[in-house]
Amino acid sequence: MSTRRTALSMLALAALAQGAALAADKPAKAAMEKCYGVSLAGQNDCAAGPGTSCAGSSKIDYQGDAWKKVPAGTCVSTKTPKGHGSLTPIKA
Repeated sequence: MSTRRTALSMLALAALAQGAALAADKPAKAAMEKCYGVSLAGQNDCAAGPGTSCAGSSKIDYQGDAWKKVPAGTCVSTKTPKGHGSLTPIKA
């Protein structure tokens, strides 16, 4: 009975160690920022101006007052047919 208990304990310990190793391998969640003027019509994350409710409510592609979350540091370098993305709303 003692050998069986030892074997089960070793198996449980190995499973815990494997779980900890897998958890350590998960990449950290990337930082995101709001980027205005880069979303396609109906694909914004929120804030699409007067008369709209929120996510998915932008009316036109690259609407300046609608934002989409993008990886931090990439917004202003994102190029669209209407110019670059902006960290603040773009006035039409």
